[in-house]
Parts: sequence; C-alpha cells; structure tokens
Amino acid sequence: MNIKKMMQQAQKMQEQMLQAQEGLAKRTITATAGGGKISVVANGAGDVLSIKIAPDVVDPQDVELLEELVLTGVKKAIEEGRALAQTEMGKLTGGLNIPGLGM
Repeated sequence: MNIKKMMQQAQKMQEQMLQAQEGLAKRTITATAGGGKISVVANGAGDVLSIKIAPDVVDPQDVELLEELVLTGVKKAIEEGRALAQTEMGKLTGGLNIPGLGM
C-alpha cells in the first residue's frame, strides 16, 4: 500500500467535499406549509434564507396556527436541505457515513 498515494487521494477527496459544501450553500430548497400559505427558502447548508406568509393566514385571533405553520415550514426546509446535503456528500463518499461531514 502506497501511503503517499493514499494521502493524495484523501486530500483530493477533502477538496471535493469542500467544493460540494460550497455548492450546497448556493443551492436553495423551498418548502411550504398550510397548503402553500407559508413558504420557507433554505439552502443546502441548512440556513433559512427567507419566510413568506400569505396575508390571509395572519389572524390576530389565531396566532398559534400561524406559529405552527411557520415552524412546520422551517422544519420541512431544514429536512429537505439535509437530505440534499446527504445525497450530494454521498456521491463523494460512496455512501459512507463519515463523521463531521454534516450528514
């Protein structure tokens, strides 16, 4: 086994993973809740970028519903972002779950 070659391969894989992570930060996911009344945009790095709320869902008498819809939308966006990251990183790692890669 050639240690130098293994180290070069590991370095190349690390560079590819960094590029993939940068690419994920640029890709966006849109998740909706409440039949499209709440829209949450997140990126593949798990950052929530924006939240849109339809005016007709804002009811001062039912704030709990709005809170629940926003929370549901955010959770869905984060979940979809993680799934995207896992898929993209899985392409590089051959499906291995390597600690520290955000999978």
